[in-house]
Amino acid sequence: MKSFVHIAQAAVLSLLLAFSALATEKVNINTADAATLDRVLVGVGPSKAAAIVEYRKANGPFKSAEELAMVKGIGLRTVELNRDRIELRSAAAPAPKPATATGTEKPNQAARR
Repeated sequence: MKSFVHIAQAAVLSLLLAFSALATEKVNINTADAATLDRVLVGVGPSKAAAIVEYRKANGPFKSAEELAMVKGIGLRTVELNRDRIELRSAAAPAPKPATATGTEKPNQAARR
C-alpha cells in the first residue's frame, strides 16, 4: 500500500512540474517594455531590463537570443536560463496583401488584356 501512495505522489508531482513548464510566460524581447522584461525574465531586474530596452533602441531589434548577451549586465548564462521565455518576433509591420482586381473595370476592358 505504501508503494502505491509513493507512486501516486510521484505521478502528481510529475504532472505539476509538466504543467508549470508549459505555463512559462514568454516575452518578445523586440517589443516588450522594461517592466515586462523585469517580470518575465529570470535574473533580470529593473536596471537590466531598462538596459535591454536602451540597447534595442540604439541597435535595432534583436536577431537572436544570444545577441541579448551584448547588453551590459546580461551574460550567456542569463540567456540560457531564459531561452524558453524569449521570443524574437520582429516589430515590423505585417506583409502587404497582394494586389487584387478592384472590380471597377468594365467587362470589355478586362477581356482586352
